[in-house]
Amino acid sequence: MGLEVLWRAVHTVCLDFIDALSYWTEVLSTMARRPRSSRAWHFVLSAARRDADARAVALAGTANWGYDSDGQHSDSDSDPEFASLPLPIPSAVPVTGESYCDCDGQSEAAFCGSLHSTHRAKDCRCGEEDEHFDWVWDDLNRSSATLLSCDSRKVSFHAEYSCGTAAIRGTKELGEGQHFWEIKMTSPVYGTDMMVGIGTSDVELDKHQHSFCSLLGRDEDSWGLSYTGLLHHRGDKRSFSSRFGQGSIIGVHLDAWHGRLTFFKNRKCIGVAATRLQNRKFYPMVCSTAAKSSMKLIRSCASATSLQFLCCYRLRQLRPSSGDTLEGLPLPPGLKQVLRHQLGWVLSMSCSRHRPPPPEARPCRRKRCHRT
Repeated sequence: MGLEVLWRAVHTVCLDFIDALSYWTEVLSTMARRPRSSRAWHFVLSAARRDADARAVALAGTANWGYDSDGQHSDSDSDPEFASLPLPIPSAVPVTGESYCDCDGQSEAAFCGSLHSTHRAKDCRCGEEDEHFDWVWDDLNRSSATLLSCDSRKVSFHAEYSCGTAAIRGTKELGEGQHFWEIKMTSPVYGTDMMVGIGTSDVELDKHQHSFCSLLGRDEDSWGLSYTGLLHHRGDKRSFSSRFGQGSIIGVHLDAWHGRLTFFKNRKCIGVAATRLQNRKFYPMVCSTAAKSSMKLIRSCASATSLQFLCCYRLRQLRPSSGDTLEGLPLPPGLKQVLRHQLGWVLSMSCSRHRPPPPEARPCRRKRCHRT
């Protein structure tokens, strides 16, 4: 039995080496056609070293890691015909996404050394104006591979190396009313998936701690927006937005009154992700498969679905291009201050005046008979 497990481990290493060799050969050939800037070549070569380190770390230590006693893959959600395939090792190449600001180190990941020695730029505080939070990350409902800091607002995933998917949820169950929160990507974004979304209490946060997957959206109890721009739900995925990377701010608006889930990127609306969510209770959630990755909660607000909220929301729709909705309006200073304090998140959202409805609400496009 031990020889069989050892043979499978050696076989996996060989396959991974061949895949990595072909992948990086293609990358280097592509880079050779471009001007050889020292920064770009350093980025590619360091990423190659990290990819090798990730494979070595994942396969070292325990010879039968990720396998049952009979040598089969232990992920219960794997398809039967692929049960004997080795665990996928995610790419260590970070994604260059749209950052909220132009601070150094936000537009492109700055790595040096290997997977175990990561150079990070000074933390950026752009967009972090809020001081009061309706909820933070829950220390009692999280994966074992997560670590909280900054008054439980910043979550770090896989402190040393990654061997699966880690997730965490917020402390507050989101029921009635209006809920809005923002997550800032405070580390390089890469790997199988890093996601922001919602889920019910039935979502098992530690279920895939030894497998790389898109945790949010694998079932009907959760929705997840991937850093690749794909929206996941019920195991399906569809293109929803452009990619986001380090420095991006992802906003989520859960309208429990109308049953809508809307996503924002860098405080601009990117679309309605789900409808008909009334009479359900969700938790805000995030997950990551990337080693030494982190996200920070920079805003979490809640308000009742009152006439005041509906007026402010409509006011924002009528002034979509205005940076500050209250500026230029003939309102008393005291009223402006109250509205900015209570519903400032509504007035600062960039809402399109004519947003296309989700697929299930689109009108029928069949040709109608013009004869009456």
